[in-house]
Amino acid sequence: MAKKDTINALVKRGVSEEVANLLLKKYTTLSAISTAGANALTELGLTAEEAASVIAKIGKRAPRSSAAKAKPAAAEEAPAVPMEEIYRPHQYTETETRLFDMEKRLKIELPMKVVCDIAANIAKAGLNDATCEKLLTVANRMYTSHLMDQNESAGVMAAHSLGEPATQMNLRTFHYAGVANINVTQGLPRIIEIVDARREPSTPSMNIPLTGLAAEDEKVARYVASGIEVTSLLDVAAIETDTTNMRLIVVPDVKKMEDRGLKTEDIVERLNKVKAVRGLVEMQDFNVVITADEPSFKRLQVMYDAIKNAKLKGIDGIKRAVIVKEHGRFKIVTEGSNLREVLQLKNVDAENVITNSVLEIADVLGIEAARNSIIHEATSTLEEAGLDVDIRHIMLVADLMTNDGTVEAIGRHGVSGKKSSVLARAAFEITTAHLLHAAMIGEVDHLEGVTENIIVGQPVTLGTGAVNLIYTPKKKKEADE
Repeated sequence: MAKKDTINALVKRGVSEEVANLLLKKYTTLSAISTAGANALTELGLTAEEAASVIAKIGKRAPRSSAAKAKPAAAEEAPAVPMEEIYRPHQYTETETRLFDMEKRLKIELPMKVVCDIAANIAKAGLNDATCEKLLTVANRMYTSHLMDQNESAGVMAAHSLGEPATQMNLRTFHYAGVANINVTQGLPRIIEIVDARREPSTPSMNIPLTGLAAEDEKVARYVASGIEVTSLLDVAAIETDTTNMRLIVVPDVKKMEDRGLKTEDIVERLNKVKAVRGLVEMQDFNVVITADEPSFKRLQVMYDAIKNAKLKGIDGIKRAVIVKEHGRFKIVTEGSNLREVLQLKNVDAENVITNSVLEIADVLGIEAARNSIIHEATSTLEEAGLDVDIRHIMLVADLMTNDGTVEAIGRHGVSGKKSSVLARAAFEITTAHLLHAAMIGEVDHLEGVTENIIVGQPVTLGTGAVNLIYTPKKKKEADE
């Protein structure tokens, strides 16, 4: 693994770039770092906590000789405490109870959400019983008319309803509405990202509504945005090299420092935490001077590389944060995403924060939130292209992708690759491998789905193929009588 690839792999696992560069002075691969152990990493200059964190993020790989010794230690670990289950039953309002009683009297069966939505809309209208009964009757007629017929091929309809409009979608990336220079992927590439369950979208972005004074005052909103957007040393200062005295001079830009809410003391404090220059940083007049501890050009280069991208402020992963005014209130649109950290900030409306990274939502908020995110992202992408697709088709796709508790792609590594039918799997991709593996283990295909029945040339057990019509003619004598 090349040095650059190793650094990228460490950064993706949550290790800072500064620590990654320090580790690669001695180690070249992830396995070498994890095998070395925490004690060896502390000798490079990491603290004990940082070393333990790096090992945990990489995943420690113990040598084979110590594997037997590791088993008893694992057995002594305390059993995991089960999470407390929180159950909050819905408290029915007076209007809801009244409508449920009418429903029983009229012998109508509507979903609870439909009845509760009707109750919420008529709560303050003061309608009499006759009008409410008419509402329930009409709602029941509309609900039953939209139900799927028995033996209908819901999956095929959903696939067609999404696949056909997708052929009309564009292949370009549009600017985010109302925001200059922040691009988000739209059109067909975005739909492909969603159904492929990509770990990271090509253009991760967050929509962060603000609360309180930050939502009304632009200055406060900009202060919140400056705390979200990552600010590195080169964003607010210039670094000059003094080869005569073997030192680096950091010259802060006063205006940029004021805009980001930073002081020179903040730069000194942050640089003193960088291991390559720790104890060498001091303030002279309005500049920050870092004097090399050995007269070497290589040492100067190492120091420069260590401090140029030092983070002074902000949340990891968020490159830019832009203020947008919408409906008279300010919100922040970001380039980059870090949902876990943003939800903990003050002046942020945490309940309405949105990110376009579905898997990040699954990690932070759970699988139900990820399902809703898939529905929201797919619907908004189709609407952006001017396409009208019934939300129930998208809901079916979202249910299929999340029904086992994880977000799975619709492809050979996800939903399609886990079908019970051998022929259905083989018809999708890597045909030979599927058929060979099925033959080796003696797998049986019961021909219950659409694809496998079409392959063998027999009627599919859906729609008219799911029923048998038997005609029994009347006998001649009975007809004469």
